[in-house]
Amino acid sequence: MQITPLGDNALVLEVGDVIDERTHRRVQAAWRALAAEVLPGVGELVPAYTTVTVFYDPWQAVQAGAPENGIADWLVAKLHERLKNPPKMEKFKGRTVDVPVCYGGEFGPDLARVAAQARLSPEEVIQRHTKADYLVHLIGFAPGFPYLGGLPKELETPRHAKPRMVVPPGSVGIGGGQTGIYPLATPGGWNLIGRTPLRIFRPEETPPVLMAAGDQVKFRVITPEEFARLEAGR
Repeated sequence: MQITPLGDNALVLEVGDVIDERTHRRVQAAWRALAAEVLPGVGELVPAYTTVTVFYDPWQAVQAGAPENGIADWLVAKLHERLKNPPKMEKFKGRTVDVPVCYGGEFGPDLARVAAQARLSPEEVIQRHTKADYLVHLIGFAPGFPYLGGLPKELETPRHAKPRMVVPPGSVGIGGGQTGIYPLATPGGWNLIGRTPLRIFRPEETPPVLMAAGDQVKFRVITPEEFARLEAGR
């Protein structure tokens, strides 16, 4: 594991160099070990695909005993020690989130584009997209946006060169080798293949996001009529 400075108040723990499930598990283990008992001066921990970024307050670190001319080195030593001897924690078990999706048509205007890229029929794209098991690697871009690993390789499709100004909330998209769900109406360049009536970002609830890193996701097909019924009842 390599730890390098990021500016004057952050350190980056590089856990791996490949985006896969093994690296994800290592990132999550490091993040949870550091979050279980926050180190002196540390303010925020940000897990990503292959890294955990540790943001710290230099003044607070000095107050906790760090030398003024060696704060980063002092904190690096603390991080290594914590990761070598992590506190006792409950074993994390992610949930499986069922995501109903209405594919194609007005719900998925790019389904034909993905099908052409994969040299498959739209029906085959839907079948392969729903058959796969997905892992939430991280939440980012917009509140609640899940970056999902596990997309079948044949469905990989480049992002649009010119993003849409507005993507409807609940849109399920493919961007390169990933799939994800837009939680809000935002700009976006991913290929839209369907839409879910689920609310992905719910600011009035705790937690406000439907999914978390480590959760599993399964997509299933619904009809436009089912979409309207589920949307009205949420």
